[in-house]
Amino acid sequence: MLRPALAVLAAAAWISPAAAADRPAFGPPAAWIAVADIPQAPPEDGAAAVQVVLDDNQTRFSPQGDAYYNRRVYRIARTEGLTGFQSRQVTWDPAVEEVAWHTLRIIRGGKAIDLLKGGKDMLVLRRETNLERAMLDGRLTASRQIEGLQVGDLVDMAWTVVRRDPIVEGHSYDYERMQFPGAAGRYRARVWWPQGQDVRWKTTEGYGEPTVTQEDGWTLLERDQPLAVAPKPPLGAPPRFQRLGDLEVSSYGAWAEVSRVMSPHFARAAILKPDSDVRAQAGAIAAEHKDPKARAFAALKLVEDQTRYLFLGMGEGGYVPAAADETWERRFGDCKGKTVLLLALLGELGIEAEPALVSLGGGDGMDERLPSLSAFNHVLVRASIEGRTYWLDGTRSGDRGGLDALPAPGWRWALPLRAEGAELERAAEPPLTQPQVVASIHLDASRGLAEAAPARVEMRMQGEAAASFQQLAARAPKADLERTFRQAFSASYSWIELDDVAWDSQPSGFSLVMTGRAEVDWRENPDLGVREFRLPGAGGVAAFPRREPGPNRDAPYAVSYPMFRQSVTEVVLPDGGRGFTIRGPNGEQTVGGYEIKQSSAIQGEVARFTTQVRSVTPEIAASEIEAANRTLRSLAAQEYFVRAPK
Repeated sequence: MLRPALAVLAAAAWISPAAAADRPAFGPPAAWIAVADIPQAPPEDGAAAVQVVLDDNQTRFSPQGDAYYNRRVYRIARTEGLTGFQSRQVTWDPAVEEVAWHTLRIIRGGKAIDLLKGGKDMLVLRRETNLERAMLDGRLTASRQIEGLQVGDLVDMAWTVVRRDPIVEGHSYDYERMQFPGAAGRYRARVWWPQGQDVRWKTTEGYGEPTVTQEDGWTLLERDQPLAVAPKPPLGAPPRFQRLGDLEVSSYGAWAEVSRVMSPHFARAAILKPDSDVRAQAGAIAAEHKDPKARAFAALKLVEDQTRYLFLGMGEGGYVPAAADETWERRFGDCKGKTVLLLALLGELGIEAEPALVSLGGGDGMDERLPSLSAFNHVLVRASIEGRTYWLDGTRSGDRGGLDALPAPGWRWALPLRAEGAELERAAEPPLTQPQVVASIHLDASRGLAEAAPARVEMRMQGEAAASFQQLAARAPKADLERTFRQAFSASYSWIELDDVAWDSQPSGFSLVMTGRAEVDWRENPDLGVREFRLPGAGGVAAFPRREPGPNRDAPYAVSYPMFRQSVTEVVLPDGGRGFTIRGPNGEQTVGGYEIKQSSAIQGEVARFTTQVRSVTPEIAASEIEAANRTLRSLAAQEYFVRAPK
């Protein structure tokens, strides 16, 4: 994993070059910082338990490093707000950042109570908060307990983070967001850069229009808003429409600059030693496979299966990969190390490949943002084989079935790393053509309506749906896994008593089979004088939420994409099915971005109900929602039942 995007990065002359990065400095802010007066608190009526009185952010880009000053003033409005203020902390990366803590105090009745005390009671910890996820980033946290806080108090804290990272080659980036609850007494963002430096800025809906002025050889971008209200994102919208109240400032001229800056680090790390064992591994793959796609997949499996994942973000490790030989020798690596190892293998096999940066969970709308390295949090391999592009991720596990069975990428955009630079590349994600989950329930009621029916429940999964179950089956004790399956099933199907649970994990997928006896509830219909068994719903599509007024209210709605599932319920009927009838839907339609196919029929002695749901597009227009919801509600109200003869 790459170093996560940082909201505050980096240049202030007041920090001595000899200052220790593993301890905060304590003192007043730099002269260029305009220290704000504490404004009037926002109205209490309807406010949160903790109010934001001041949200002040000031940044200065400089060749000596980038400085990020932050100040927050909070007001404890109600007793419930005391719980969240047991301590205050600042986190930084000691390899490339220094921290100065300026203020930490309580203001009560117009009098200040100093809590900073020159750092006397400051505790510095290396927490490694993601250790359970096999991630070591080396970040430090300076923490101070808040004693004696009372309702009505103000808590005032201010600090500066200075970042000097040689990896970015002098490029600067700042990201600010209005993300406070309710209203803030004052919101301010100020960004300085040397006059004449090529810097671009961009805002999203709800941020407002900044002013740009020149002062003493510096350019100043400023947004100052009293009684500011943070815009609320539209419910159900794709991520790019939920980026509201944002400001980006970047000195990168294009995405190609990010690509060019990072490319040499991966190229160097992929160079193998003369006696490298990685070459021997590639030779073994070449001897076993002649087809280039088979070779590439064998190399991917080697990286997945023979090197475990461990993120090392200390020092240059946040952005710079370990050498391919080093990753192979120690048998672990993060996404950068695994990518470089895979690149080295593919290079030895004569397969065209290059590293590519992506954003897991944040790729939607990447092309609308300003270029920056911090926009990405992952790197993988872009391979070109026989005119087709394949995205190979060495941090995955359990991939089987060849390159064509790999899941389509879900991160929308990738940035290939090339010496000459490259622009963003759209990654295609077509709809699924085969169900990823097929759930079937088979009930044998042939012995009669008064008898418990032998039941067989089967779930067959493939692709991404199967991967998590395959990993779970490989790691968990059998008894624990069986207990988990039983409990999960009984939560929805308490009328089926399970006798046996079995599963089969294969490269092609994962199947779960549960057998037992079902209490089939044949209820009397007094109006018709017959008995009916009403089946549970087939699991359609939930209706889309209704939005409140606000920015981007007319944004499209996100669809669960890609998705393809199928459910089948079968009931074996008594007396060969003679005289039995059913009610259930038949036909197909596309609604709300989903293709829904349903069939209900009696074939011989078996009543069968089948539903397929497949998403065909990632999003639909807001103008389609009302009509879609009416149809979806109608589908949810459909009846599924078997009716016995009189």
